[in-house]
Formats: sequence, C-alpha cells, structure tokens
Amino acid sequence: MKKTLLTLFIVSVLTSAFAVNNDRAANKGKTTEAIVATAPAAVSISGKVIDLASGEALAGVEVTIEGSTTKVHTDFDGNFKIENLQPGAYNLIASYISYNKSFVEKLEVGKSNQALNIKLQSAN
Repeated sequence: MKKTLLTLFIVSVLTSAFAVNNDRAANKGKTTEAIVATAPAAVSISGKVIDLASGEALAGVEVTIEGSTTKVHTDFDGNFKIENLQPGAYNLIASYISYNKSFVEKLEVGKSNQALNIKLQSAN
C-alpha cells in the first residue's frame, strides 16, 4: 500500500513539473504583458430600465442572457450590470411583472463595455 501511494505521489509531482516546463517553453521570450494580452478580455453590459410611458426607473427587473444562467436584477434606480462576458453575440432579455412581453435586445459585444437603455411598456 505504501509503495502504491509513493508511486502515485511521484508520478503526480513529475507530471506537474513537466506541465510547468511546457508553459514556460511556450511563453519563452514573452513579457508578462504579452502573455496577459493574448487572453480574451472580458467585457460588461450595463444599462438602465425605465417605464416607456412615465420614464420612471424600474427596480427589480430581471435581466438575463438568453441561453445561460447569467441573471441580474435592476437596483432602485433601474440600473443593472452584467460582467465578465466574452466578446460575441448575445440576446439580452428584460422581464418585469405586469409589463408586456419581455424585451429582447440582440447585442454584439465587442472589445469595449457596452451601455444601453431599455424601455418597458406597462400591460395596463
């Protein structure tokens, strides 16, 4: 039993050492900034949700990214922010009780952060 555990420990240490060496070889000659710059930058989407008729901010509106578990709610001033998104195309959905159909906005998120205003129409 001791031999087996010792063998597993040695194999895991050697595997880790070779993995670190491979990373160093791949990044040889690059500065830290160059290594970080090659990673895709995360962006954010922020905005404000208001009532279409009155222009008042809506608190508690659910804002989601379609097809994901990413969900936020607006604050008391109607503001929201979704962070750590990779650049790409997203459908943003805003829904609120007693308001007509959910608002759907197709977004193409690029390299910079994006802000938008959403206007929801009351069902009354």
